[in-house]
Order: sequence, then structure tokens, then C-alpha cells
Amino acid sequence: MPRGHVAGMGAPSQKKPGKGDVMTIKEKDYFTALYEVARVINASLEPSEVLEQIAHCVTEAMDVKACSIRLLDARGKRLLMGASQGLSKGYLHKGPVLVKESGIDRGALGGKTIWIQDAQSDRDFQYTAEAKKEKIRSILVVPLVVGKKAIGVLRAYTKDERKFEKQEIRFLEAVANLSAIALDNARLYNALKTNFELLVEHKYRIDDN
Repeated sequence: MPRGHVAGMGAPSQKKPGKGDVMTIKEKDYFTALYEVARVINASLEPSEVLEQIAHCVTEAMDVKACSIRLLDARGKRLLMGASQGLSKGYLHKGPVLVKESGIDRGALGGKTIWIQDAQSDRDFQYTAEAKKEKIRSILVVPLVVGKKAIGVLRAYTKDERKFEKQEIRFLEAVANLSAIALDNARLYNALKTNFELLVEHKYRIDDN
């Protein structure tokens, strides 16, 4: 089935006469959703809480079945679940997502936005049988990048075959960028907090002597 870099998806469908107002409303919905994601990021430095809210925002804004955010482990070989919305417990516990066995994730970690039309039959999707059981069809995958390094992937899942519009792709890419920034901010905050605590502990030891 068709899959690959979204550049191969062809041009997005043209607006039909009389539908301009509908498209404008949808664009406003995505702007509002991005604002909500930014608000969530500013409201907390707890990664798990932020990622859960982001997954929820994506599912609602894009009207998709589910969303997940997976992060690379320290060895860069597995993608660990960071947050999800709309996926069953059975699907979440289906098994490890291995980079070497997941073509869509290798592509995304290489900096590409990947679209799969039918995850139930695509050989680049690691768990086709589980996708069928979960009633997952199309998937859009974008990378989470900090600097020039991919740290994970953001996925949007649909229950029916779906060719994503250009504005949907741009929205998910923007959310992925914000998610990466949130994770990096949390990492820097925790590092700063740890250093500060060590500094205070060292000062107290000096004062006690």
C-alpha cells in the first residue's frame, strides 16, 4: 500500500467553491489547538503531564482515533511510550517498538514526515496484526527534534484510510516541535534543579564545619 515521505502524497485537495469559510474555521481551530499546546507547556515542567495533554490536544484537534508520543531510549534502539490518547491497554502492551524493525519510525527519526495509508498491511509497520485488532488504518508520523538530533516520534492514528491535508501535516509538525522544546526545557530545568540542590548541600556542609 502507498506509504513514505509525505512529499509523495501529492498536492493537497483544492478548496471547493463556497467552502472557503469552512477552511478558515478549520485553520482557526488548529491555531487555537497550538495555543493550547503552548499553554500546557508553559504551565508545567513535568514531562509526563505535558505529553499526556499534548496527545489529548492532537486527538481532539485533528479528529483522529488516537495519538502517541514515543521517545528513544538511551541506546537509540527502542522507542518507549511517553504518552498516548485513544489506544487500548492491550495495544499499548503489544510489545517493544524496535527502531530496526519499524520502517516508519526509522524514516521519521531520519527527519522525515511519514504517512502510511494502511497500517494493517504495510510491511514498514511493525505490528500489522495488532493494528487490525485495534482498528487502526492510516498513520501520520513526525519526528521530535532537539537541535539536529531526533529524540522521538509523534504519531496520529485514524480508524479509516485517510490522506492528510497539508494543514494537518503542518499542525502535527508544529506540535512535534513544541513537544521537543517542552522535553528539552524539562531536562534543563531538572539539571539546573539538581545542580542547585548539590550547591546548597555543599554550602551547608561548609557552614557546618
